[in-house]
Parts: sequence; structure tokens; C-alpha cells
Amino acid sequence: MNTTAIVLEQPEHLMLSRLDLTPPADDDVVVDIEFSGISTGTEKLLWNGRMPTFPGMGYPLVPGYESVGRIVEAGRRAKHRIGERVFVPGARCYGEVRGLFGGAASRVVVNDRRITPVSDSLGDKSVLLALAATAYHSVSGAGQRNPIVPPDLIVGHGVLGRLLARMVVVAGFAPPTVWETNPQRMKGGEAHGYPVMKPEDDVRRDYRAIYDVSGDAKILDSLVARPAPGGEIVLAGFYTEPIAFAFAPAFMREAQIRCAAEFKKPDLLAVKQLAESGVLSLDGLITHHAEPMQADEAYRTAFGDAGCLKMVLDWRHCQ
Repeated sequence: MNTTAIVLEQPEHLMLSRLDLTPPADDDVVVDIEFSGISTGTEKLLWNGRMPTFPGMGYPLVPGYESVGRIVEAGRRAKHRIGERVFVPGARCYGEVRGLFGGAASRVVVNDRRITPVSDSLGDKSVLLALAATAYHSVSGAGQRNPIVPPDLIVGHGVLGRLLARMVVVAGFAPPTVWETNPQRMKGGEAHGYPVMKPEDDVRRDYRAIYDVSGDAKILDSLVARPAPGGEIVLAGFYTEPIAFAFAPAFMREAQIRCAAEFKKPDLLAVKQLAESGVLSLDGLITHHAEPMQADEAYRTAFGDAGCLKMVLDWRHCQ
């Protein structure tokens, strides 16, 4: 059994390659992928070679952790069955080629416990569940000793920032303010009930909870002057450089700083229910589509075009 996959041979050099698949075990399923999203966070770091070193890191690799497809084969111990449409958060099934995170392929072999059934009604928007789960995890309070305060300021109006803002609104909390510096990403908040503004136009210094989803390691210094006394700054992006900040402003406000971890399965199940019920809208977040044969251009657009919120690869004609 083999597959067509995106292979990053080295930073900024990818190929569409035919790879042999690891034979499925009794608790595995084989999934024909329909759509996969390109992450502008961790996947961009793999693309440009700035991903921090960790066990298993290296090239060549198959990227992608935002995939959705349909089960075409199921092992005898698998709970999910042939024909089910499922979300796949990546796979490691390519032999000597690493799967980091392994979802950008026409067919994958993955352990049955890793997949999540999704409704056909979501279509290609199913790829957004990973980012939605990331946003949900940051405000869900999982693993936290103290009650979580929802954001009243969100820094960054990409897909993650938009999802986070929408969740706050649909949960019935006061609409958060969202900061954005790129003019191409200023629009879109009004339709979902929250304002978007440039940081320099905001005079507030009393935010209870500031959630940074920008991934900018140099931004913290501009945030520590903004919370109310005892307020919280949540680092919900992914940062490749050391984070530093001026101590005095944080000291005067007795600011709290928290790191949000990656999403867990309960977060994914929660946002799946919200999306499938229509409570959480995923509309307007996918702005670009491409065929796998256009992968090199698609990745460069996803990482270099501020007007591209989410790029989706369509694998349906590439099995």
C-alpha cells in the first residue's frame, strides 16, 4: 500500500512524492484524505527550519495535522468502521520518512484511538477543528487550579484569534477587543460581534485577561502595561525565541503569565459539538484552496500572503 504525500526534503524545499505505507495493525484504520489544512504556526516553522529541536525532529518529513477523510479499511480491533468520515491529527506511517505531523497525504494509516468522527455537513471546514480545539483549550481551564478568566483582549486576528473571539461571544461573555496590525486582517470582527483595532488606537490599561495568539516573542513588553492589577497574560501562540519583558510594569500590576498547552482529545470533542450544532461558526476562515500538485505555491502563499487566513489542499482526486 502506498500514498502520495507532501515531503519536506529540507527547509523551503518540498516535493510531492509516492511513499510506501506502514502495513496497518489490528487497531489501525486506513483513511483516504479529502482535505488537509496548512498550519501557519508549527507547520511554518517546519517549512522555514525554525522549529525547535525535539525527539524525532528532522528531515525529510511529511507535515500536516489538520486532515479529514473517510475510512476505507479498519482493523479487527478498531472501533471505527469503513465509511466513517473522520478528523485525523496526523500520522506516522511512512517508514524512514518522518511524520511531523504526517497528515498531508492522500492516504494514511493511523491508530484508531487518534481519529475523531466528524459530520459530512462540515465539509472542508473540518480541518479547522485543530485550531478551534487549540483556542478552546486555552480558555477551558483544563489542568488549571484557578478558574479561567475569558479574554477581554486578544492579540492577533488570524484564524486562531478569530476562533477564540467567536467562542467568547457565543459563550455569552462580553465581546473581546482584538488587536491587529496588518490592514488586510482588520475586517471580519463586526459580523461576529467584536471590535478589531490597532494597538496604538487602544487606550485601555485595565484588561483582566489578555490572550496573545500572535506567536511574536517580542510582544510581551507591550502587553505587561495593559492588564488591570492582578490581571493575566496568556501565551497561546507558539514561540521559537526566548520571551523577555520589563519587570517593573509587571511588578506594579502583579501580573500573572500563563502558557497554554496544545489541545487534548476532550477539547477536540467539545469544539466538534459546537461546530456541528452550528453554535460555533467556522464560516469565512478558509480563504484559499489548492490541488496537491500546486503544493509548493500553496505553502508559499499560506506563509507569505497576509490575505490568506487558511489554505486547504484538496486530495479528492489524488488517491
